[in-house]
Amino acid sequence: MRDLSAIFKAYDIRGLVGEQLDADVVREIGAAFARLVGGPAVVIGHDMRDSSPGLSGAFAEGVTREGVDVVSIGLASTDMLYFASGNLNLSGAMFTASHNPAAYNGIKLCRAGAAPVGQDSGLADIQRDVELGMPENGAAPGEVEQRDMLDAYAGYLRQLVDLSTSRPLKLVVDAGNGMGGYTVPKVFDGLPFEIIPMYFELDGSFPNHEANPLDPKNIVDLQAKVREVGADAGLAFDGDADRCFVVDENGDPVSPSAITALVATRELAKEPGSTVIYNLITSKAVPEIVTENGGKPVRTRVGHSFIKQEMAKTDAIFGGEHSAHYYFRDFWRADTGMLAAMHVLAALGEQDRSLAEITAVYARYAASGEINSTVDDQKARLAAVKETYSAQDGVTIDELDGLTVELPSGAWFNLRPSNTEPLLRLNVEAADDAAVAALRDEVLTIVRG
Repeated sequence: MRDLSAIFKAYDIRGLVGEQLDADVVREIGAAFARLVGGPAVVIGHDMRDSSPGLSGAFAEGVTREGVDVVSIGLASTDMLYFASGNLNLSGAMFTASHNPAAYNGIKLCRAGAAPVGQDSGLADIQRDVELGMPENGAAPGEVEQRDMLDAYAGYLRQLVDLSTSRPLKLVVDAGNGMGGYTVPKVFDGLPFEIIPMYFELDGSFPNHEANPLDPKNIVDLQAKVREVGADAGLAFDGDADRCFVVDENGDPVSPSAITALVATRELAKEPGSTVIYNLITSKAVPEIVTENGGKPVRTRVGHSFIKQEMAKTDAIFGGEHSAHYYFRDFWRADTGMLAAMHVLAALGEQDRSLAEITAVYARYAASGEINSTVDDQKARLAAVKETYSAQDGVTIDELDGLTVELPSGAWFNLRPSNTEPLLRLNVEAADDAAVAALRDEVLTIVRG
């Protein structure tokens, strides 16, 4: 029996092409997925990596072998695949390794209506079936249909956020040689925006920088260009364009927590009293602002499956994560960086204030960003931190996801283990940068011994 534990992650399948992920394995995964979800068809999309067309084709062979049809939409962003799954009411598979280097690829799976497939909702079953072997069932093979969904995707988004009456805006967009270079021109076509494109050429070798805007070094080019041309804002998409990062007219990054708060206020204006989901490393400004705007904030663990589950349970209108994943009920509760970006541009385009002025009201506290520490024993280090702070007066501790500690001053931190690496991830928030630095250093001294 083969062991595929190295490529089956908590939320997706990902590995080195050729060594861990090849056509033979992917074909069997396709067959197992078809057996899991059944017919009538599975919709498949892929990013711009050199390996993506071949792997997605092998997956389609596995699906059709099970007697299930395939709707192939070809090149797509991940949120475009989610749109296709929701719009066509079909289970889906997206071939991408997101922001990982060129040597990697992967598969994000969903059920009809873009419902997530994770370890507890089908991935473990697929892994088991492939490891045990997938004998052919003798079904009449399914058929493959090619369908272009780009126009429908763009049209749907533009129905959700009307940008046609925006004041003229100058925007720099860094697609990082990823799928934003494919979707942005279509979504923004004909709108009152002057787009200065950066790295729109689809190139899975990522020749200019890693397609991961969460790392500050990867938005340096964008920041410089925004300042150089006097743009109103800058947008940076990751490799599969499901996440979008924003910089203001000064080239300064806008915190994803501030974007979450901004979009939440817009959604709550449409539907007062609604629930908004936020994960526990998001700024505490988010639940404060949601409450002030008449909404109901609900806190979750980090990770899209937890956000989507809670959105379904509460009928939440919107959800945001500090990693710049944004989820919309109007988008089948799936994450779409493009729709979040459109909300930001709508807020900017309907008034004369600058983006820095608009977002300043949503950025109430200072934050450390995520800090990773390699440790020998995650549990022991977490226990040491818990013991230290449990002994202090007025401290509140919860363990929804790792360890969240709130101090009497209002400062807080979350320390949680990585699911895939021997790391502890630390996020700190406090009233100002000095308080953040002091608390950060205090915790890291315990974590790193």
